[in-house]
Amino acid sequence: MATALIIGASRGIGAELARQYVADGWRVLATARTEADLQGLRHSGCEAFKLDVTSLTDCAGAGWHLDDEKPDLAILNAGVYGPHTSGLQAPDQQTFDRVMQTNVLAAMRLLPMLLPMTDAAGGKLIAVSSVMASIEMRQNSAGWLYRASKAALNSVLRDVSLQTQSSICAAIHPGWLKTDMGGAGADLDVTEGVQAIRRTIAALTREDHGQFIDAIHHQPLRW
Repeated sequence: MATALIIGASRGIGAELARQYVADGWRVLATARTEADLQGLRHSGCEAFKLDVTSLTDCAGAGWHLDDEKPDLAILNAGVYGPHTSGLQAPDQQTFDRVMQTNVLAAMRLLPMLLPMTDAAGGKLIAVSSVMASIEMRQNSAGWLYRASKAALNSVLRDVSLQTQSSICAAIHPGWLKTDMGGAGADLDVTEGVQAIRRTIAALTREDHGQFIDAIHHQPLRW
């Protein structure tokens, strides 16, 4: 039985990934921050454990919890948008720290820990990024703190990819999906979007290693 690890599975894309992989017969390890969300994941068939990615203690505990695991797929999905700015409004220190700790520092703690696990399985290590991270494709400044954090996440994923010849590592843009973060006006229903994401992840090859990928259309994106 194939094993998937989904970090950040309490709602939206993460929850739907967990649901679909369980439905397809995978063993799914999933994380959430609250007991209510953990119970929901367990009810859906996941093996769930608590992880607040901004907590150093929780991240260290995840390493202990996952000891001897060799997931075929690990997805770092946990993330936060932050303020919905339209211009160059500077964030306050607390907001900056919250977004950067969630979207960047957590990746720097967790991805190096997960890499030996996916290496052992010859598996795939995925970071959920966003097309908003792209510097070359950028056409406006909306959500500039989120953009900066996801651009940094892409850099972290790229660095991690240079440390392995066994795993396939990729940063993916999941598309604009109808989730709490994406909103009701998004392009795709989350079920349909996650189906496309899973198809793209399944089709990733060594040519995609270390790349930034549009997961809806399985196309490379410019950094």
